[in-house]
Amino acid sequence: MSAELTKVDSAVAGLSISPKDEKAPDKKTHKRTSSKTDGVWNIKDLEEQKIELELPIETQRLGWKLNTSPTSVEDKDYLKLFLVTPPVKKIDLHFPLGLEVTARNLKGVTIKDALDAIYKQFKKKADDEMDKPYLAGFEWDKEECWTRLIVHQKKEAAPAQQPSKKSKKKKEDA
Repeated sequence: MSAELTKVDSAVAGLSISPKDEKAPDKKTHKRTSSKTDGVWNIKDLEEQKIELELPIETQRLGWKLNTSPTSVEDKDYLKLFLVTPPVKKIDLHFPLGLEVTARNLKGVTIKDALDAIYKQFKKKADDEMDKPYLAGFEWDKEECWTRLIVHQKKEAAPAQQPSKKSKKKKEDA
């Protein structure tokens, strides 16, 4: 066995034994790659590119009282919809009297996220403290401010929607 012995280890296989003088540049990487969801925009980027926002009409049909939990909304499917199209990570909600709240969700702000942000401000208010306790909907006015929505309120709840399938069946049976 006159052959020269070499150190073989899976940890050093393929590496030279002599130290290198050059240092490889350190790459800084973010741990939070999950926070980057495809198709979800930053509201400032939309403003720069002049991409217009669209609001779902369902926000006007909620009949939601501002000081009640968003889970009290009858049609839970509406809560899963994006608040604006294209979806954004955060958006400011401006009330006519000056209050401003921010709805955030890195995967796209949904109607529920907006209602949660509003509810957080109004949950301790009594019914008689509010002139207009019901949500009438949202408005986007690009001339006033591209990056926020105006919240509209009303005195009365939305009229009852069409009867559900279950109540139709009961009427037919009677």
